[in-house]
Amino acid sequence: MVSSEKVVNLENHTQNGEWTVVLPRKGRHRRNSPKITTGKGQQQEQQPWVPTDVEIDPERQSKLMHKIQVCMKRIENSRFFLTLLDQMQSAEVFNHFSRILGSELKLQMVIYGIGSIESHETPRLQLSLAVLMKRRFSWIGDIEVFDPVLSATESQVLEALGCSVLSVNEQGRRQAMKPTLFFMPHCEAELYNNLLQANWGVEPLNRVALFGNSFETYEQHVSFKYYEQEVSFMDSSVAESVTHILAARRFTDEFKINTVSDDYFAAFHDSSWHFFKPACQNELQLN
Repeated sequence: MVSSEKVVNLENHTQNGEWTVVLPRKGRHRRNSPKITTGKGQQQEQQPWVPTDVEIDPERQSKLMHKIQVCMKRIENSRFFLTLLDQMQSAEVFNHFSRILGSELKLQMVIYGIGSIESHETPRLQLSLAVLMKRRFSWIGDIEVFDPVLSATESQVLEALGCSVLSVNEQGRRQAMKPTLFFMPHCEAELYNNLLQANWGVEPLNRVALFGNSFETYEQHVSFKYYEQEVSFMDSSVAESVTHILAARRFTDEFKINTVSDDYFAAFHDSSWHFFKPACQNELQLN
């Protein structure tokens, strides 16, 4: 099936075999959002954030809440959701959640890069899934959300759904001081890399569960052959934005999400659960 959302696009811009690697984008609902990029040797600073619009529109708020409730009902009654629940409760996946929780009772959830939940259905479906998971499992705790494109009205709706909207743009660099589920479907590669870099230690990584773009798929596309010439992704100007993603593959257990039907393909295709199990500091060396 052809989709406008690709995890990694490889585009040929020349006639002499030179290729450009384009990192994943959120999709059309993210087109106008600020792109987070990682320049070589640079690190983004966390910035205070407020919605660009300050007024909350009660009519828009009511319509948006209705749309989300429709999405939640649709997902809750779907084979996609039942399949996901079965996966989360299977021994091989639940053992990872149990390991991350340790002696803690709750796994807090952080949602990055959700996009505009008012303008597009895909982010509404993604948000609905996150809220439904929290309602279904008592061990999933509070939900925090951030995306710089969120409006004041969208923020109010998120609060009404029991979520907290962050007032700081963390650039994906939240340190997991306690067990944390990062829910990041179809985010930019830089955000995943920032998250890993901020938690690049044996103990922090073992406290992280990640729902996001398949790291296996990234790895499959970072090196490819054009005719008989090997072209390395790591030679490109965006190499730094995937360094930690590639290094983490050595100690990552990944479980792919089954979208089941085309109804949920746009929102969840090429998504996976990722669990990190570095046993010693030597495994964290960057090549």
